[in-house]
Amino acid sequence: MQFYRSAGQKSGEMAAACNPEECTVPTVELESVTQSPESTNCIACTEDGRYLSLGHCRGLSVWCASSFVRVAEWLQDQLEITFLQMTRMAKMTYLLGSVDDMGVARLFIFHCDDIHLLSVINAMEDINHRSICSTFALYGSGHFGAASISCNGASWLEVYQLPVAVWLAELETVSAREQDPNVTESVDVKWSSVEVLIKITPPHLPAGNSQGGALGADLLKHCLVVDEIRSSSCLDADAGTTDTSRSPRWCTHHFLLSCDPFSGQPLQSELPVAVAVWWSGSHNLLQYSLQKVSIKKAEAAPTPDSLWPNANRIICSAVSRRTRYIALGLDDALVCVWDRRTGAPLSIISLPKYSSLLRMEYLDCWPELLHPSQTPAAEVVHLLVMSKGGELYMIRAERGTHTCTTQLSERPNDSRDLPSVTISMPFLPGILLIIQRNGKMFLQDVINKTAVCFLTPPTPYQFSSACNPVFVLDPQLQALFIRGDLENNGSHSLKEAIQSRLFVFRFGQCCIIEQRIVSHPASSQRQNAESHGTPEEACSLYLQQRNKALEQTFERLHKTAQMIEQRQQNYNKLRKKK
Repeated sequence: MQFYRSAGQKSGEMAAACNPEECTVPTVELESVTQSPESTNCIACTEDGRYLSLGHCRGLSVWCASSFVRVAEWLQDQLEITFLQMTRMAKMTYLLGSVDDMGVARLFIFHCDDIHLLSVINAMEDINHRSICSTFALYGSGHFGAASISCNGASWLEVYQLPVAVWLAELETVSAREQDPNVTESVDVKWSSVEVLIKITPPHLPAGNSQGGALGADLLKHCLVVDEIRSSSCLDADAGTTDTSRSPRWCTHHFLLSCDPFSGQPLQSELPVAVAVWWSGSHNLLQYSLQKVSIKKAEAAPTPDSLWPNANRIICSAVSRRTRYIALGLDDALVCVWDRRTGAPLSIISLPKYSSLLRMEYLDCWPELLHPSQTPAAEVVHLLVMSKGGELYMIRAERGTHTCTTQLSERPNDSRDLPSVTISMPFLPGILLIIQRNGKMFLQDVINKTAVCFLTPPTPYQFSSACNPVFVLDPQLQALFIRGDLENNGSHSLKEAIQSRLFVFRFGQCCIIEQRIVSHPASSQRQNAESHGTPEEACSLYLQQRNKALEQTFERLHKTAQMIEQRQQNYNKLRKKK
């Protein structure tokens, strides 16, 4: 049975945001820490909370997160970094992935206050065949990477297994030569190149007698053909044309960890074993193994190992912390949560029909999981879903039909009140950070549906680009870093107007927030609930879940039979009366 609960009235968050002068919600001013480089477009942080990296005009820089001192920078004229990611490779050694405004992706290594350029992923060799990288992601401490690339109407996803161990060895050689007093010339290093592990293109009809893996060739061909026809019709309808020269299809991907207790892989391993991909306009989620491919075969069109079919077009997606559950937001306001271990849907949820889905987030830490007398359920997922109209929903899904959907906020009347950023914080369960298009930023208590406090920069600054703010949330430091610009009121010179600053809000130092912080979030409990380390525990859990599912199925069948029997009796009574 599916339950649906609404706020019943205009939520406290929306009321407070629209009329701050009529409420008693406190306002907290952020601390200004340093002047940021010109045209800072992105901010990233390391998992250990040591460093911040800023992408800006003419390159990137690395800053100490505690002292806000710039420790290293890499500059190049006529280059502007628009995306940046930073992950730890080894002790005091970090890998950076970037994309610039021309769609070129690069890899850097940061060590001992030096930044070295490792590789240019899609170097432009021919201007007539220039490839453009739209997204670039690193995973597994930099052991894997993926880039979405398009060129001359074609698009594809490249997955890389990065030579981390080789790079670290080469870095030791570089460091030793730089410290050698006998070496006076600059060290010029030719770093090991990045090889494509697998190249994934939009699905099409396999040629010849291609094998479909566990799916079987006939079923795979059928699903891909149907999906190709649906996707083409959908894209043509969206574009209002049947011209074949439509724009390239874009893809969304997720790296997946092992969730099979009998695969021989440790369930706690942080290295992915597969990648899940769906393409714009597609109904199917495709899963490709990363363990069965050879670099020599990267140019061959890979065949998916698993296909997760859906009745409607996929709009958005999210994966759980241990990647066992994949949530897909579908057209017509449907949400399907797939369980990779069982290969079947955990639950299918229908939201109000007017809710056109925009994005979703898996909530790893939720208040009901924190009660000391309550054991986290092994198959309960919590999803935060946002619609294009601005409504927020929290979905609590279990196996079968035991789901509960709660509307956290209603559709705002003014488009300026639409949230441009809505994120949860693992150290503040039940609290969301919301940034609206009108520039207002606040924390919302989704349990009580009230605004906790507003966050503002000091006068005369305002948050940069409220529709696409430049910020990063550091869970390790429990701090928010965000760029602020001078208000555009004409009273500042051009030189002053382009000088932005970096502001910080430390949640643990705010008396309003401090009492709500959880020192050890339930993420570890949630992770254990998803993993179930040994094969014996996993097998026992599977049998328990199967028996419970069978009991629920027979119970529903019994109720359905009783209902049909009652309807038949009522029908017979009506016939006798006539």
